[in-house]
Amino acid sequence: MVDGSLRVGVDIGGTFTDVALERDGRVSTAKVLTDYAEPERAILDGIARAAATANVTVKDIGQVIHGTTLVTNALIERRGAKTAFVTTEGFRDVIEMRSENRFEQYDLNLLLPEPLVPRKDRFTLHERVGHDGAVLLPLDPEEADALARRIVAEGFEAVAVGFLHAYANDGHERMMEAALRKHSPDLSISLSSVISPQMRELPRFNTVIANAYVRPQVAAYLGRLVAKLREAGIGAPVFMLHSGGGLISVETAAEQPVRLLESGPAGGAIFAAGFARAHTLDKVLSFDMGGTTAKICLIEDGEPKTANTFEVARTYRFKKGSGMVVSTPVVEMVEIGAGGGSIASMDTMGRIQVGPRSAGSEPGPACYQRGGEEPTVTDANLLLGRLDPDNFAGGAIPLSSAKAAVAIDDRLAAPLSLPAQDAAFGVTEMVDENMANAARVHTVENGRDIEHFTMIAFGGGAPLHACRLCEKLGIDALLVPPGAGVGSAIGFLKAPFSYEATKGLFQRLDAFDSDAVNAALTQLEREATAFVKAGASDAKTVTRLTAFMRYSGQGWEIPVPLEHRRFTAADVGPITQAFETAYGTLFGRTIDGLSIEITNWSLVVGSVLPPVADVGRPSEADTEPPWPKRCFYDTAQRKTVEARAVERVAMKPGVTVEGPAVIVEDETSTIVTSAFRAIGQRDGSLLLTRKES
Repeated sequence: MVDGSLRVGVDIGGTFTDVALERDGRVSTAKVLTDYAEPERAILDGIARAAATANVTVKDIGQVIHGTTLVTNALIERRGAKTAFVTTEGFRDVIEMRSENRFEQYDLNLLLPEPLVPRKDRFTLHERVGHDGAVLLPLDPEEADALARRIVAEGFEAVAVGFLHAYANDGHERMMEAALRKHSPDLSISLSSVISPQMRELPRFNTVIANAYVRPQVAAYLGRLVAKLREAGIGAPVFMLHSGGGLISVETAAEQPVRLLESGPAGGAIFAAGFARAHTLDKVLSFDMGGTTAKICLIEDGEPKTANTFEVARTYRFKKGSGMVVSTPVVEMVEIGAGGGSIASMDTMGRIQVGPRSAGSEPGPACYQRGGEEPTVTDANLLLGRLDPDNFAGGAIPLSSAKAAVAIDDRLAAPLSLPAQDAAFGVTEMVDENMANAARVHTVENGRDIEHFTMIAFGGGAPLHACRLCEKLGIDALLVPPGAGVGSAIGFLKAPFSYEATKGLFQRLDAFDSDAVNAALTQLEREATAFVKAGASDAKTVTRLTAFMRYSGQGWEIPVPLEHRRFTAADVGPITQAFETAYGTLFGRTIDGLSIEITNWSLVVGSVLPPVADVGRPSEADTEPPWPKRCFYDTAQRKTVEARAVERVAMKPGVTVEGPAVIVEDETSTIVTSAFRAIGQRDGSLLLTRKES
């Protein structure tokens, strides 16, 4: 019998597929290697394991929530549909010309991402709409019909339609869609006025093309997944976590797959935000390190920072500006190639480098004994004593220290004339420094001082590296939540149903048209509410409004949160004040004498989550039990130290363990360096604090 309180979250990562099964507040988890050939096979395996642990049958499951990297991978690997792009005459090269910014100013051989649609498959029509929605050149129906016949005859699997200023008037895009439907009713068609109705043609065109490019593949995968779940006896509805941190129906995800770009990492940010609220932490740096990448996100006042643009398929994988910019709601984070499977190598100058290549799950790190021969971060951690070879992933994956030593010695230690342990230290120190630099840059770009933040670490690799990262960043407090090894999957279970609707509506505040704004916001609210109610018809909802604003003459705008209400001319003053507050927070000053403009509006409707209870702080235990000992390499001290070996289940509220220590559990291990102590919390978290603090 289906149990509505029994819910499953599934996160497919580059190395592991994580499953979290929740019933009445109790969570059972499973971690299995990702199956690249059939991702749904790993999902079913993980669900079966988690259900067995919870002593329930899969037929009892009442809801499945899924996050996937399928969209991102399809764009990076160029495994999408044969796609045509239809646009306004004179603008078919916009996606190739890009913004003309050079992300590496002095690189004469700069490599830019190839457009998803080659020039020969980009078509134009004689039509023109002004920025205010006025039709300047009507679209000839016969010309649209002729182009539709040509596209269908050439066998395109998907079509993206993006006309100039379609966000202000979608009439011509609708005409083109009707012409295509006339000749091919089942053709996959994406309209920019639906997928990304915002100003700026480059990100809007990129977004609609990306959506069209992956839509047939994602729709097929989701259909296959639902069918496999049904065959396994799981008749529960399936929902997807979108990149903005909310749930949408599987049908919406199939129509707008571009919203799934960062669905997995978004689940991790939600996971961390819940613990930030429970521990009343208003400034949090979430640190999510899995098998392939590490993600860092700012969480303030219990909410992850969000953005309306995102870069995907970077040619310089972690270099900002080298990718394809798409405009879709996303939890803003910085991502680097620093996962457990990240491959360590030596560059031409004899320096150790880590990533961005990853061993993934096939073949995986050398110590997995699955055919991998290149040294990885996991191999280095094993040699440094941070991992228990007999208890990795709860004993499901036995690790070979001998194979890890061979990989590191052959590829790094011997060429550098170093002991294997020193080479392993170099690998972990390099990856830790890369993550520290990414965190520093991310906080500075957002006008924040990182020393004032508390870190929340999760993912299979983060608790191994978090203490060292705090040492490098000057952070004094670190929280490792329960279930940290499968944090993103648990985060899926904490996500609200939500939908973000956007609209390009350019106005200067000195000519603020409240009627036009109110009409646009009413339309956005109606659209967003319909999507949310489709997934949670009885849920109470809350609405968040953001205006994207700038000073006149500036090239880019900043997000400004506003109270959601009907606006009048008298609101110009409060809107101006809100903009100047946000601008001053970000840049440390405001500019006098310049007009202020609004370019785009964003309205989010989300279901109301239950309040999170404050867990408080337990009193510390007076004595420390005689824990068993084990050794690991403490990078801050540059030597092997004797450490306490503690089972995570022994960390009851108030139990304190002085570093150095290793706190072990099935999905991960927490390394407590000599500079920190760990204290068990009432919700099962570990609070690590610097001893001198």
